[in-house]
Amino acid sequence: MEIPAEHRGQMMDKKRLSVLVVGGAGYIGSHAARELHRRGYNAIIYDNLCTGHRYLAEGFELIVGDISDAAKLNSVLQHVDAVMHFAAHAYVGESVSNPRKYFQNNVVDALLLLDAVIDSGVRKFIFSSTCATYGIPELVPITEKTPRLPINPYGATKLAFENALEAYGHAYGLRFVSFRYFNAAGADESGEIGEVHLPETHLIPSAFEAIHGERRELEIFGTDYPTPDGTCIRDYIHVNDLAEAHVLGVEYLENGSSTALNLGTGQGSSVREVISTIERITSRRLPQRVAPRREGDPPKLVADPSLAQKVLGWKARRSLHDIVATAWKWDQSLRKSMGPTL
Repeated sequence: MEIPAEHRGQMMDKKRLSVLVVGGAGYIGSHAARELHRRGYNAIIYDNLCTGHRYLAEGFELIVGDISDAAKLNSVLQHVDAVMHFAAHAYVGESVSNPRKYFQNNVVDALLLLDAVIDSGVRKFIFSSTCATYGIPELVPITEKTPRLPINPYGATKLAFENALEAYGHAYGLRFVSFRYFNAAGADESGEIGEVHLPETHLIPSAFEAIHGERRELEIFGTDYPTPDGTCIRDYIHVNDLAEAHVLGVEYLENGSSTALNLGTGQGSSVREVISTIERITSRRLPQRVAPRREGDPPKLVADPSLAQKVLGWKARRSLHDIVATAWKWDQSLRKSMGPTL
């Protein structure tokens, strides 16, 4: 892939920096790799492909390996200036039924990655964390000062790694940014990469499956919440807005100190508002049914992203319409390329 003309000048007077994107063949990691490339960085993808996909890493150097493989990591880390870590298991429900899997990968193996980073001399680290570290907050919108009280093993493993970063920063001089995402959604505007999960649990691609008849209907979990239309409100943020924040995070760490930042729009959308947007953009009727509330689902989760704007100069630029439109474009592109095997 060629570096866009608007970013070439930024790289002319400095060495082209290399960033290891761990988990870069997955959903958010693949978008971060593309944004790094657009900004003139050399992105190297490291992924074991257990949930990632080779086609999401096309155009990049792909090293297939586990985050627990210290020897392989050490050989790669000698050639990079920073690390982005996306390689975590991320199904909340599965973390409850199989916490062993989550603590092994998200904590034990992730610490081996962190040790390899420290041993290599790399001192810039970007961590893909989550708003699940907050649990069910008492106040919304959620600031970074909100107590971190996760209510499921997934959130607990992310918090454990955040704590490790803080300790490693103090002891070894590691500089890091932990990004606490809210609801990542959408796809690259090119339609060439996007969201692929098996099984799919996220609202928008699940709705597309219902439209295509691959699931009987979309379940709406609860319509009696204390919200304007009775359905849960979430802060949906476009994946490319997330990717842009990650690149800014690398640049910030050139001189900035370690920090944790919320990434969201600061605006919430209800499940019914998302459904309405999907039906408008696809011009399709979405089969749906009301189901009971899911245990532990708070009525409203919305970020206060003002600290990220202050520290990084970052602000989410894309709307819910943009999220659904790009996700639909990717859905159509993927189905055309994969055919009936999807």
